[in-house]
Amino acid sequence: MIVTLIIVCEVGFWVLLAAGLFFRYVLRMRRTGLGLLLLEPLLEVVLLIATAVDLKNGADPSWKHGLAALYIGYTVGHGHRTVKWLDGHAAHRFGGAAPPVQPPRFGMARARHEGKVWLGTVVAASVAGVLLLIAMWYVDDPGRTGSLESWIFIAWRAAGIHGLIALSYALWPKKAPREEGSALPARDPQNVTDVLVGRPGENEKQVR
Repeated sequence: MIVTLIIVCEVGFWVLLAAGLFFRYVLRMRRTGLGLLLLEPLLEVVLLIATAVDLKNGADPSWKHGLAALYIGYTVGHGHRTVKWLDGHAAHRFGGAAPPVQPPRFGMARARHEGKVWLGTVVAASVAGVLLLIAMWYVDDPGRTGSLESWIFIAWRAAGIHGLIALSYALWPKKAPREEGSALPARDPQNVTDVLVGRPGENEKQVR
């Protein structure tokens, strides 16, 4: 049941997101669209309650409960960024807004961006870890909660790997490709080479 509910919540997330953006920008019903977008956190609440009820009814803690905790954590840590990204594109495509600002691709600006994304993963791991600890406390049987404890390590292992990837952008920042041509301002043409501005050189003047 838990796995099925996770799939339903995932599908429901995208359905509500698409419907909210459709009402918000295509039908120009902004309040209705906003209301649909605000319904998305309820999906995580439903999944959380269903998981607690499943454990309360005597179900053995398993990978299904750990996966539910990770799904909720991921939604908390990265869901708002996904919604914001899609909302910006929908506003540009259907609402006449300016194109959304693209994330930086090079240098330390890219490193800072990757660091912010990694913080979302840290939030996700923290939320998942807290939920799993609460589940372990709720079951109160060390012999049955080993699988839940292992999912805590999985969550933080994923956060650690993501952190190393984000750190690599700071240690080895990606350089922007060099543009061909002169970088000197056009207001100082005397400092630009003859070939670039099409000005005859000294030898050519002498020939003429």
